[in-house]
Amino acid sequence: MTNAGHAPIRWAGKVRQDQIRRLYELDAAGIRDEELIDEVGFGLLARCRSILEVTEAARGRAKCHGCGAIIEHAVRRDALLHCSACGWEAEWRAYQRSYQGRQLFGGAALGFFTDFTARYPEATTPRERLLLIDRLIHEFHWNLTRRDPEPQPTRPTAANLIEGGTLREVVAFLDSLAGRDPAPG
Repeated sequence: MTNAGHAPIRWAGKVRQDQIRRLYELDAAGIRDEELIDEVGFGLLARCRSILEVTEAARGRAKCHGCGAIIEHAVRRDALLHCSACGWEAEWRAYQRSYQGRQLFGGAALGFFTDFTARYPEATTPRERLLLIDRLIHEFHWNLTRRDPEPQPTRPTAANLIEGGTLREVVAFLDSLAGRDPAPG
């Protein structure tokens, strides 16, 4: 039995490109592989939940990795996260290091991750689930700038969700799914 006070901090990983490519190839051939749809969909769901948890933690509401309770905390390097429900503890700086550089902050795409997390478990047909997957991975982070008050797309949400190395590689993958030649590097 794991001691909740020392439970490791874990986050869902990104979904593999080969799984997504296979999903799209089968769909293009008119084949609905419900098992693959769920494998990709629930992988994205877990990843979105991790993104939501990290974003909340950065705002002062960290999830206990021992029991799942919410720990209100000051967002300071020296803060200690302590769960009164199970005794789990972590230094805030260690908690931060567990997600930094892993593209787990929701940023300007938070609404898309929230929407997918709410809607995917409620989808009743394979087609509904596939459309939710497609919509999520093809969304963009949108930002407002002082020079341009209209929202501008800045990067695909797929960069947070799909394995692929660099942003350019993920964009090339999305282009290949859409049947377009990737833009020259």
